[in-house]
Amino acid sequence: MKSQDTPFEGGPMDGRVLPVLLGPTGHPPKTYRIPVPDAAGGPPTVLVYRRTPRGHSRLGLVRGWKYVHDPEGLGDADRLRWPWSRPRRDNTPLGKPDDPTG
Repeated sequence: MKSQDTPFEGGPMDGRVLPVLLGPTGHPPKTYRIPVPDAAGGPPTVLVYRRTPRGHSRLGLVRGWKYVHDPEGLGDADRLRWPWSRPRRDNTPLGKPDDPTG
């Protein structure tokens, strides 16, 4: 597998460069999730980073990629949506919309 050194911006990983595995198209994944264990033994916190272009060439081609911290960490916001799928509700929790307990 090929990997590419990719910089991270924002959040706890700011300024670090990690080797990220490339997919079959030669691009790193759209989202990069980093589980951080809890010191008290609780569930781990997951840091979410989104892939963005590092820069463009004169022809408009992407020169490289970087990851930018996404503090909200929306889970399936970048998931492929099919035309026959029902529309996604924006920022509504899973479950019934009027149920305060979810």
